[in-house]
Amino acid sequence: MPRKRPSDRRDAILSAAREEFAARGFAGARLEDVAARVGVSKAALYLQFADKQALFLAMIDGLLDANFPETLPDALMALPIADRLRAMITLATARVALGDISFLPRLIIGESGNFPEIARAWHDKAVVRVLGLFEAVIADGIARGDLRPVDPAMATRSIAGGIVFSALWRTVLEPVGAAHVDLDRFAESHVDVLLNGLLAGGVR
Repeated sequence: MPRKRPSDRRDAILSAAREEFAARGFAGARLEDVAARVGVSKAALYLQFADKQALFLAMIDGLLDANFPETLPDALMALPIADRLRAMITLATARVALGDISFLPRLIIGESGNFPEIARAWHDKAVVRVLGLFEAVIADGIARGDLRPVDPAMATRSIAGGIVFSALWRTVLEPVGAAHVDLDRFAESHVDVLLNGLLAGGVR
């Protein structure tokens, strides 16, 4: 069996870390268990990551790069503002509530009191990036006259509130018996309410 290249081993470690953090949370995850999942020694893991927090931050970076680009594709930017927001909200809802990043809102909220540094990292790395994408789109829509002159930062936080709610409903409440929510319908409803509040003259 061929030996893993350093880049392959790093990817395997980050994948194993995601599984451990998702299953056990930040406090409960252990580096020796991550190493065991990959089939390396704990010492080998420490050669790449100084401690559990460093591993957690690297995992966030990888998940963000896979799920939320720093810039939007040109094809998406070319859409009318209503279609652009609809596509962005639908995609973000699915990825935050169902994708490999879905455990993170629950983990951050649950453990930020004891580990404020991971909440700060989530804010700086994830929240700022995603809010920035939406804020730029809203500001562009206002500049073009398609949206009312609202505060882009506040409007963006309203968008994010619905997206995070969907993730918490799916990962925290549904497992204990809350009614199932169809995420596609939820996203469409969220978009409808949002656009009727933002679009000049209502939905087009």
